[in-house]
Amino acid sequence: MNDTNYTKIYTGNFIIVQQIFQRLEKIGINPIIKDESESGRLAGFGSSIPGQQEVFVHQNELDDAIPIIEEVRLAMGTN
Repeated sequence: MNDTNYTKIYTGNFIIVQQIFQRLEKIGINPIIKDESESGRLAGFGSSIPGQQEVFVHQNELDDAIPIIEEVRLAMGTN
């Protein structure tokens, strides 16, 4: 995701990432989910942090996405 107009806004487990994904889609944001462990598994390689996914949004949507991240994190009791 280097040299793009996308910014990583969250890294965490599948359950929280899915909550974030659904909430962002409800307000018209189309996030990108990156899962290197799954990509590595499919390619036959391992991953240093299995189960960790990253959520990216377009920079134009960043101001709308950050409050959603905070709400989900607070509701799920994560840092």
